[in-house]
Amino acid sequence: MKKMLPAMIAIVLIVVIVGISAGIKLINKYSYSKERADLDEYFSLESEDEVAILLQDQRIEESARLWDGVYYFDLKTIHKYFDGRFYADEKEQLLLYTLPGHTVRVEIGASSYLAEEGERDAGYIIARYGAAADGSGEELYVAADYVKKFTDFSYESFTAPNRMQIRTGARAQFREAEIKKRTAVRYQGGIKSPILTEAERGDRVLVLEEMENWSKVKTADAFIGYVENRRLEASGAEAVSETEETGEKIAEAGEFAGREYTSITRPHKINLAWHAVGGPAGGDVLAEALAETKGINVISPTWFALTDNEGNFSSLANAEYVSRAHAMGLEVWALIDNFTNRDQVDSYELLSHTTKRARLVGNLMDAAAEYGLDGINVDFEGLSQDTGEHFVQFIRELSVECRKRGIVLSVDNYVPTGYTDHYGRGEQGVFADYVIIMGYDEHYSGGPQAGSVASIGFVEAGIKKTVEEVPSEKVINALPFYTRIWKSRGAELSSEAVGMEIAEQFVQNHGMSVRWDETACQNYGEVTEGDTFYQVWLEDEQSIEVKLNIMEKYKLGGVAAWKLGFEKPVIWDVIGEYLGR
Repeated sequence: MKKMLPAMIAIVLIVVIVGISAGIKLINKYSYSKERADLDEYFSLESEDEVAILLQDQRIEESARLWDGVYYFDLKTIHKYFDGRFYADEKEQLLLYTLPGHTVRVEIGASSYLAEEGERDAGYIIARYGAAADGSGEELYVAADYVKKFTDFSYESFTAPNRMQIRTGARAQFREAEIKKRTAVRYQGGIKSPILTEAERGDRVLVLEEMENWSKVKTADAFIGYVENRRLEASGAEAVSETEETGEKIAEAGEFAGREYTSITRPHKINLAWHAVGGPAGGDVLAEALAETKGINVISPTWFALTDNEGNFSSLANAEYVSRAHAMGLEVWALIDNFTNRDQVDSYELLSHTTKRARLVGNLMDAAAEYGLDGINVDFEGLSQDTGEHFVQFIRELSVECRKRGIVLSVDNYVPTGYTDHYGRGEQGVFADYVIIMGYDEHYSGGPQAGSVASIGFVEAGIKKTVEEVPSEKVINALPFYTRIWKSRGAELSSEAVGMEIAEQFVQNHGMSVRWDETACQNYGEVTEGDTFYQVWLEDEQSIEVKLNIMEKYKLGGVAAWKLGFEKPVIWDVIGEYLGR
């Protein structure tokens, strides 16, 4: 036995050690981790002034800044999540926001802003530059409390670490639950996951997602993590939404909340014709141009053309012309373009300066007053992507002055494509009275192939996309009164735009056989003469009628036509039927 005792002791010790080891493993397996998460890492905070943003029920990648006790958002974040109407003029160091009756103005770095009633002190620096979050340089930041003056949202702020809970807009409803016993809110669902924070008994949380044993919750102090279901007790309340709970607060948050951008629209459909004027044109010229027309209620003479980058333009305006138009029951919406003198004009340079935009607006208002104009028609074409935001701000500012004077503001637009989104059709629909689609040039001079100027599919696609952004009663679709005669000789392709009667005469003179093209909804003709191949997709009473039917389908605010004098007289009967529907 004495010889066996050491061996027995060794065996017992081994059993004990194995048991202890197994017990430790069991304890480790089923015990709750007390590891704390690195909250700066969790909220992706890299500096002391950085503030994490929780928008509704999720952490967004963008962050705010806390400087001198004031919370700031960078302008990109404001545009993305809150309000795209804040406009920065970096050249003149201004931050602008256009309201229905005026534009509020802030000098970057100042603590006051200029509103309609005068200068007001905010008590903090409203807009300032700071380091970009991605380290790409400096960018403009705007105080959250100033943004709230224009945009309905509310926020709560917390420290250790810095974070903001922001509530804005409609959102889904979530069940509310109450914590039954003090428990950890963990980074992920599982007892070994690091602890974000502690929830006390009686605390209420929103249940964002419920799983078998754990639920994803958001605490009142803006932590999103996981809690065991057994620690949750239904609050007895119905599903709640933070937006609904704070709805009254949100409505009161914006100093200018509830503002209405009104429009000067007519109770009837617009029938506008552009009158291409190349020189002095008085009342007799107008009367002659309208001699065979019917039903036109708006004439838009091409009178004004930008001449420089300072807001000046040439003018062919004529008081007698306006007087005769009014006597005939027509409104005059004078057109201004940026392309007649394109070699002298840099649209970006003009529109990106607040002072220059203001001069242009003032000059237009002076001309409107001098000649008794009823409207201004803006036809700025070929704008670069980086000019878009400045063009939109110009339309905002011009609309304010037009509205004050009862002048109709209309804006000409290409048929919508991804390449023209920077024209801001949605904002035009808020500020302008009418948004005009130039529903033509599907195939154009210098283009890669021959084709229709405005096939029905092209026209309807343009209308459909526009009314997704602009109220249909404010949309006018412009028809082409011209046809392109296409000429192909080998690889060489050219075209000429001609009026309807000239196009039909061309067809007859060349003995073309014309057939109805169901795809384009136009009469199509072609002929080969020697080594030259001619093609035409005719605009005539049949093609115009189909387009007008589509316009009626979408309940548009009217029709426009480019250009007066290119049409056959019968076209006005077809348009007249549309106007009478």
